[in-house]
Amino acid sequence: MKVNIYYGGRGLLEDPTLYVINKMEQVLIELQVEVNLFNIYEHKNAISMLPQTLKDADGIILATTVEWLGIGGYMNQFLDACWLYADKTALATTYMQPVVMSTTYGEREAMVTLENAWEILGGLPCSGFCGYVEDLREFRENVEYAHIIEKKVETLYRTISQHTKGLPTSNQAVTRSILRTQQLDLSPQESEQLSKFVSDDEYVQTQKADIADLTNMFRDMMGQKQEDSSNEYINDLKIHFKGNPEFNAKYLFMIEGKNQPLFVHINGEHFDSHYGKEEGIDVYMKLSSNIMDNIVAGRETFQRAFSVGDMTAKGNFRTLRMLDDIFTFSH
Repeated sequence: MKVNIYYGGRGLLEDPTLYVINKMEQVLIELQVEVNLFNIYEHKNAISMLPQTLKDADGIILATTVEWLGIGGYMNQFLDACWLYADKTALATTYMQPVVMSTTYGEREAMVTLENAWEILGGLPCSGFCGYVEDLREFRENVEYAHIIEKKVETLYRTISQHTKGLPTSNQAVTRSILRTQQLDLSPQESEQLSKFVSDDEYVQTQKADIADLTNMFRDMMGQKQEDSSNEYINDLKIHFKGNPEFNAKYLFMIEGKNQPLFVHINGEHFDSHYGKEEGIDVYMKLSSNIMDNIVAGRETFQRAFSVGDMTAKGNFRTLRMLDDIFTFSH
């Protein structure tokens, strides 16, 4: 028989859970059980690899300490890794005994959390235990407490050796029918390889760099696309521009669908245009992109669009009429 102990505390000398799992380890060895202890905090940079150690275990002990709230970060990370990378087929035959010691409040809730997590993962539950420790020295010297711990270890041993079955639970029903989160359809070997990649900091950093490069590339592509679209109508106006040495005017086209207005400055033979707000405008115009498309295609004129109400204008109307003379679209 093989039992793994996963300790989710911080490894502090005054942690009562360390005393408990040391006592449990002694009893298991006396029962001729192969015991392996994994201090999760020692594997904090490779927690994603720990679920691979579950494969050969007949049973496990999840032991943690409630220092202020809940089961603690290391145990949470380990359970997350089990959900993502563990061989669920192997978990289905693995018993788990939760052990939670508390120096504050909440040991019962934490034990229930471990039980629920393991059942949702598909594993087999085993009766665990929890306790509150106010004085570690007194706790260690209490013979009755030591006897209770020994009995709980014997319960785990009998449960595994006898393959004890339990009644169905709602957590198991959730796992089968309701909790169907989308996961990668990977074989156990592929899951193990993926967990190795995730725990490899150099690989993760390389992947982050590649993602950043792709993000920048797409951002540049989107920026180029936006830049290209920002030239819409400007090239058409420039191609059909016919200068007048005696004419100087500033136009602002507010085209529906455009975030910025189209500014056009005619200064004799010189033409300047861009999207953005400017001062000193002679004529303000508002029209739809369809009407603007018809004008630059030669199917409509500025004056006609204004006359029929397809385009509204404010400013010097003589300057407005000059648009059809300055821009000679074929029609």
